[in-house]
Amino acid sequence: MSNVPVAVVTGSNKGIGFAIVRALCKQFPGDVYLTARDTGRGQEAVAKLQEEGLHPLFHQLDIDDLQSIRVLRDFLKEKYGGLNVLINNAGIAFKVRDTTPFAIQAEVTLKTNFFGTRNVCTELLPLVKPYGRVVNVSSMASSSALGGCSQELQQKFRSDIITEDELVELMTKFVEDTKKSVHEKEGWPNTAYGVSKIGVTVLSRIQARMLNEKRKGDHILLNACCPGWVRTDMAGPKATKSPDEGAETPVYLALLPSDADGPHGQFLSNKTVRTW
Repeated sequence: MSNVPVAVVTGSNKGIGFAIVRALCKQFPGDVYLTARDTGRGQEAVAKLQEEGLHPLFHQLDIDDLQSIRVLRDFLKEKYGGLNVLINNAGIAFKVRDTTPFAIQAEVTLKTNFFGTRNVCTELLPLVKPYGRVVNVSSMASSSALGGCSQELQQKFRSDIITEDELVELMTKFVEDTKKSVHEKEGWPNTAYGVSKIGVTVLSRIQARMLNEKRKGDHILLNACCPGWVRTDMAGPKATKSPDEGAETPVYLALLPSDADGPHGQFLSNKTVRTW
């Protein structure tokens, strides 16, 4: 078993994830795993970084596939005895002009962005070693979507005692409400991506609370962040930040020094804690 520290970045063969891997290869004192659903694309991305003189490693990971997550979990357990840094970056977004029915957009978007991310956390968080760092890539869209929710939903999502089960119930209800075309009547905003990222931000707050209760002495810091509006396939060419600039906040959180006692359970953008 290797004593080398290890970092894993989900959905990292392009865009912000790729830029995060590049930055970690330069700054993280250990092995950095670039992951992708498609092995060919993942290995191409690794080869690109190798041309820059960097040395990422590759592991297949499809966060929509529980089996794929568990294969990675078992590999990390066996080879490293755990995990030091986890960056949950994988996510999807439909384009604004996409004509796919909203209910399908809701189901597909939440399946990956919320439920897939949650599955990765369920399997990999127990592996995170003392002084580990976990970063869930959310979005400012979670804040604006929160503002578009009914007062009742806002109260639930801001609650300091909401449980993971209750959050899962709410995310499931959103998908069901869109299928019945009653989501707006039920107090939801008209954005599947925004709601999926509310889920990620709130999940992060819950996970941080659980770490405080169950693993207080392990000094693990877990946060959600918004990388900003970044020029990627997802956000398009007009966005204001380059992928490398988008990687800055996630990388900052992944490399918080071992004597840092925060931020923890927060939502950050531009390395700054934002009010939730």
